[in-house]
Amino acid sequence: MHMQDRDNQTPLAEETKAVDTSSSGQEQSAEDRWSQIWENLVRLGLGETSLRVATAVFSILLILLVVWVMGRFYLKGQSSSQANTGQITTPVPTIPAAANLPGIKPPVVDSIYINNVSSQDMPHNSQVVSQRNDIQTYVVQKGDTLFGIAQKFGLLPETVLWGNISVLADNVDRLSQGQTLNILPVDGVYYEWHTGDGLNGVSDYFKVKADDIINFPGNHLDKNTIGDYAHPNIKAGTWLIVPGGKRNQINWSAPYITRTDPAVAKVFGAGFCGKIMDGPVGTGTFTWPTVEKYLSGYDFTPPIHYGIDIAGHLGNAIYAVDSGVVVYAGWNDWGYGNVIVIDHGKGWQSLYAHLSVLNVACGAAVNQGQVIAAMGTTGNSSGPHLHFELRQGDTRVNPWSYLKK
Repeated sequence: MHMQDRDNQTPLAEETKAVDTSSSGQEQSAEDRWSQIWENLVRLGLGETSLRVATAVFSILLILLVVWVMGRFYLKGQSSSQANTGQITTPVPTIPAAANLPGIKPPVVDSIYINNVSSQDMPHNSQVVSQRNDIQTYVVQKGDTLFGIAQKFGLLPETVLWGNISVLADNVDRLSQGQTLNILPVDGVYYEWHTGDGLNGVSDYFKVKADDIINFPGNHLDKNTIGDYAHPNIKAGTWLIVPGGKRNQINWSAPYITRTDPAVAKVFGAGFCGKIMDGPVGTGTFTWPTVEKYLSGYDFTPPIHYGIDIAGHLGNAIYAVDSGVVVYAGWNDWGYGNVIVIDHGKGWQSLYAHLSVLNVACGAAVNQGQVIAAMGTTGNSSGPHLHFELRQGDTRVNPWSYLKK
């Protein structure tokens, strides 16, 4: 029985061996053919070229394979994930290139950012305002500006002025390091009560209702005991917060100084000119008044600030913006330090403040572009700069609209 099995297995084994031998022969034959092809290519001098072509073809096939896999699986899965999370993809807008302003240096960020903001556009921090009802004090730090302080407490810059009449006198140039300021809890006015004041008269003056003053918690007034509004039970010398109150600014800038009456500026300091004078009349076009052409302080922001504060270094030249005659030259008592005012005729005048050195005196005839002074930091000034104003008659205009840079 076993012998029969062996006999049955023998042909099968031989057949398998024959198959293996045949397969091996085929593989050997294929190898011989490729070897023969390669030798022929080498003899023809095409061996290196063939290798490069084969490598390039292999690389292209590999890249195509990777792209296919990414598109098939990875990107498809990512799109599916975004769809499941409810995300919406939108094209990123192209950011336009910033316009180049010829001759203008980039502004000092921590000053121009604050000072270029209009008082009407100043952001309010209602959270800061709503947390208190009483006056808070603040000591002015180096580099502070009226606008920066107002923004810090969520108030209008006018409110900072109106809360500190005895310190600032409505003049931003009086702000200086070390001063202690009253910070109101809301926009409005801080008012000292006087003998003979009436609630109706005070409220009308500040354009609010009498009850607005009485009901404000920080004033600690009781409507039940206030008595007659015309003669209220409010002690003279009491300081009251007038929420929402407004009033006109006190104008401490130099008045319109005519050539025939320059002594009108006597109230502003020793630099007034007392004699009638005459001189050249300008062209009505105005050149830039100093070396640098960017701001380092307040911009033109009425009713707070009617000039522009131009940056520079101590001693930089100050130029007459147009021809004319000097109608004020010297000290100003209201924070401007050394000042020059030039009358250009036709109703135009220019003012230059915080000067260190004056090259001209009262009555001097000046030409457009003439050096009239040196930049300084006299008066109430946080550092060297030129405070410059331009006016047409009784109206102080925005210098940016008229100066040629």
